[in-house]
Amino acid sequence: MTDVAREAGCSQATVSFVLNAVPGIRLSADTRQRVLETARRLGYGEAAPKARPDARPTRRARRIGFIVDQIATSPEAVQAIDGITQAAKEQGDLVFVAQSENDADTESDLIAAFVDQGVVALVYMTIFTREVELPLALRNLGIPVYLLNCYTTGMTHAAVVPSEIAGGQRATHHLITQGHRRIATITGEIWMEAARDRLKGYRRALATADIPFDDSLVFNGDWSASAGYDATRRILALPEVPSAIFCQNDRMAIGCFEALKEAGLDIPRDMSVVGYDDEEIARHLHPRLTTTILPHRAMGRWVIEQMLEAETDERHSLTKLECPLVERDSVAPPRALG
Repeated sequence: MTDVAREAGCSQATVSFVLNAVPGIRLSADTRQRVLETARRLGYGEAAPKARPDARPTRRARRIGFIVDQIATSPEAVQAIDGITQAAKEQGDLVFVAQSENDADTESDLIAAFVDQGVVALVYMTIFTREVELPLALRNLGIPVYLLNCYTTGMTHAAVVPSEIAGGQRATHHLITQGHRRIATITGEIWMEAARDRLKGYRRALATADIPFDDSLVFNGDWSASAGYDATRRILALPEVPSAIFCQNDRMAIGCFEALKEAGLDIPRDMSVVGYDDEEIARHLHPRLTTTILPHRAMGRWVIEQMLEAETDERHSLTKLECPLVERDSVAPPRALG
């Protein structure tokens, strides 16, 4: 639905209403037709006709519990929930979602409530990628437990995280392939695993291209637009200004754009910029932002795939999902090469 919405120029909710033939929604015939044609062109079909109210279900819908520490602070949790919900729906299953706010007592109460509801599996997600010590109530639960965006020592449970090192390397490599040799980067809060791994990917791309790492081109940020703006002003004050900036999230890229435009620089003619996360705003900046997708929606679908495979091993590997690069308009060869 996200793919269709992007191509059709409408919201994901509109796509859902059209493809699921939701009654009582007043959409123009033109919008409906555009969504359907886009879905067919991208290889997606319409939802199968819903069963008649008197039709007997083939089986009782399974229930899956989903606990996340924060939902409202970032879109990643919503995307993961959307991914697992859509995949579960295809199997005729239901997903129950709850927020724990990192409170141990709340987590224990939620786990107990989900078990009472008869869930067949439980998903435990954190907003920040990190190693976790699972709540005591999750150990020896008797049902599968899947970890999203986190993992445990010893890999006691199936876990999935984004491949952040590869993502940072891919973003930097894209700039290198365009001819950039002096590339600055603005990191997130470096105590976070995601920030450290994206920086590792940046360094790995430079090393692979035989470009010496220059610590003076690394600027610490805090994921905010303000941090991107402030860091970009410092980048522009360097004795030798780089030709490209890798902002390690899209919000910092917004601040970067503002600082560059304020300085009278053209993007990408005077400075190329790459972001990370592929937030909605990335498609509406001017120029549109080249960025990297965080695969949280795919991570949600991964849970259902694991359930279908019904793994029984007591030890699990850590699955890392690819962070694809989305090429748009904010990258070009350096001006001297263009």
